[in-house]
Amino acid sequence: MRIVRYLSAGLASLNALAAEAPRCDAVAAVPSPGRIQLTEVARGLENPWALVFLPDGRMLVSERPGRLRIVTSQGQLSAPLAGVPAVLAKGQGGLLDVALDPDFARNRLVYLGYAEAGEGGAGTAIARARLDEAGLALRELRVIYRQTPKVSGNGHFGVRFALGADGKLYAALGERQKFEPAQDPQQSLGKVIRLNPDGSVPADNPFAGKAGWLPEIWSLGHRNPQGFVRQPGSDRLWLVEHGARGGDEINLLAAGTNYGWPVISYGTHYTGLKIGEGQAKPGMAQPQCYWDPSIAPGNMSFYSGDKVPGWRGNLFVAALKDQAVHRLTLDGTRISGAERIPVGKRVRDIRVGPDGWLYLITDESEGQILRLSLQ
Repeated sequence: MRIVRYLSAGLASLNALAAEAPRCDAVAAVPSPGRIQLTEVARGLENPWALVFLPDGRMLVSERPGRLRIVTSQGQLSAPLAGVPAVLAKGQGGLLDVALDPDFARNRLVYLGYAEAGEGGAGTAIARARLDEAGLALRELRVIYRQTPKVSGNGHFGVRFALGADGKLYAALGERQKFEPAQDPQQSLGKVIRLNPDGSVPADNPFAGKAGWLPEIWSLGHRNPQGFVRQPGSDRLWLVEHGARGGDEINLLAAGTNYGWPVISYGTHYTGLKIGEGQAKPGMAQPQCYWDPSIAPGNMSFYSGDKVPGWRGNLFVAALKDQAVHRLTLDGTRISGAERIPVGKRVRDIRVGPDGWLYLITDESEGQILRLSLQ
């Protein structure tokens, strides 16, 4: 019965998104109820990529060259943790996303997404390990998934995680700048996949048991996902991904749904030439909104803190090229308003801290952790 429900949700999403998508920056301007303040919490991180808060308030931070550190709220950086897998630290590749298991307080399990070299080139891999905080190490590390196939190039690894309300691990994988494989049901390039926490494939995945399809595929037609989040209090999964020249988009995911890349896009090639067949096609979902010109989004988070009641339920999107944070208000699932918050640095990740404020990491060789608050 669950498969039927998931597929019905996908069809409903396609019907709801049949109309042309709005631009994310063309909705009503909604200013924050106060003056934005950015405060440095830590510095000295080399191209940090992901940040998660541990139960005691410290932060676990990945650095793209292949290091994982624990950072205190006073900004003290630990030595690099031992036991991190070997990564391909070239181009956009390296040690990328990190997530805590929902039962982390008991089992100490963490998930790592990273670029891995191998036969044919490189691809995204996912590993699971136990965090030994006292020993500054990962223990019992095991690779639970490898993107297939490995291909040439050092771009579009994607890999952001979301932990579903169903207890499953969702991972968004880039199409490695290869375009057409995002539509190939026998490759995991340009897909969102759904796994059990141990890396096995759930029997109720939308394509499980379907001839010619990888059973782990949850949705397809993605370019380069860089932000992935579950909306608090719901089972809704939101994904933000890079377009080419223009066409960065936010998608509301539904099982078994095709999001179009590279058949449809609101962007163009960097040469200015048209991509695919246009902006819409029957059977392919439209985004909730898109940016043109591109902002080069990083990760995103729903605000669930208690410091600013007016922010509750808002979606905050980090931006690399735009060097800002974009705050989006929602009316149901419709993007209804927006605010651009300048940062002046490339923002890779954004998370809600235990103190109720937002924490950003900057993608620089001397990367920082910044706290975003209101005065």
